[in-house]
Order: sequence, then C-alpha cells, then structure tokens
Amino acid sequence: MASMTVSSVLPVRSLGPARLQSRSKSSSMAFVDSSHETTLASSKSAFLRNGFSTLSSNVSGIPLKSRSFATVFARAATEKTIHDFTVKDIDGKDVALSQFKGKVLLVVNVASKCGLGSSNYPELSDIYEKYKTQGFEVLAFPCNQFGGQEPGSNAEIKEFASTKYKAEFPIFDKVDVNGPNTAPVYEFLKKNAGGLFGDLIKWNFEKFLVDKNGAVIQRYASTTSPFQIEKDIQKALAA
Repeated sequence: MASMTVSSVLPVRSLGPARLQSRSKSSSMAFVDSSHETTLASSKSAFLRNGFSTLSSNVSGIPLKSRSFATVFARAATEKTIHDFTVKDIDGKDVALSQFKGKVLLVVNVASKCGLGSSNYPELSDIYEKYKTQGFEVLAFPCNQFGGQEPGSNAEIKEFASTKYKAEFPIFDKVDVNGPNTAPVYEFLKKNAGGLFGDLIKWNFEKFLVDKNGAVIQRYASTTSPFQIEKDIQKALAA
C-alpha cells in the first residue's frame, strides 16, 4: 500500500522497460527514481518498526500524514470509558453508567464505620448538592476490604448513609476494589489512574474524578477531602 501511495505522487524519470521491470521484481517498496531510494528506505524502516505514525512528514517535498487514521480509529474503538460498564445499585438493580454521559463524576469507595466517613460523607453531600444541577454526580461504592469497616448489608448501608449523613447521591452494591474479585469498573479506574498510587486502592474513600466523556482525570488519596477537589470539579464542569 505504501509503494502505491508514494509512487503515485513522485515524478518518474524516463527509464527503459527492462530497468523498470527489473526494479518492480526486486522490491515492491522501491522507487523507480533512484534518487529517492535512500529516503524511502529510511521511511520503510520507520514504518516497519512503528507504523505510519513515525513516517516522515515530508518525502521529496510531498507532505504526508504524520499519523495513521486507521491506527487512531482502531485505538478509539478498543479503549473503554466508564460509560461502558454496568453495575448494581444498592437495591440490586442494574445501572448502565452510560446514563452519566456528559456529566463529571467523582467515584469513591465508602465505608460506614471508617473514621474518615465523618468528614467525607458530609463534604461529599455538600459538593453534590452544590454542583448536581451543573452536571455533577458522586458515585459511591461500599467496600469492606479495609479493616472490615463496611460489614453491613446493602439495606443497612443505605439506611446509614441516608439517615446519618442525608446522602442523596447514588450508592451502589458493595464491591471489592482489590484482589481477584475486583469489580470491573474499579479495574478500569485503577488501570487508567495508577501513577504513584500503583494498582491497589490503599484505603477507604479514595477518589477518582472522571470527565464528561468517561475518562479518568485524576485520582486522590483517602486523606484528600472532597472540598480540596472542588477546584478540579469546577474545571471539569467548565471544559
């Protein structure tokens, strides 16, 4: 394909039929104009190593695309966003996260008996009430993997959050966020926001900020309060 594209735009010097035939047999990537063979060899080598994305942007004065559209489209087709997942809510009903397209999300693993809850739950509720009409959602996932601090049933977790902290944001089914039974949505979150945190959730109330397109923007430690994230939320909503 590359030889057809480049040779169709480069000038061809007049060569005898025998020489043309010889060159076509010797290499499908060869130019009929020997003055361009060195340039082509370099471009061919780059192509074989890395694909179209590393081809020279200009061969013999003829501009070329610097990136392969096919590669970009293939990557876009295989990359997931948070909107590709379906989870269970606190009542056991399926919830397609695609319903949150166009919204900024703050995803957090919660625990009713964790000491961090006394500050995080009220601040999460406050941030949610402040920005929910602007396209912001808090998605809370109970988890009992840290100190056994979320031992209750879904019904008990729901009553605790809504009664003690007046939480009105969505709360989902209790999940694992680490280990062999990690919920797929958390596999996605950790994969796309590892960094200094690594592949493990360290404790209750870690947070992930997700943009309107379903991509992870930032990850925050358990000790980062929701109020400290407010400026990042505002930027994401304005984007």
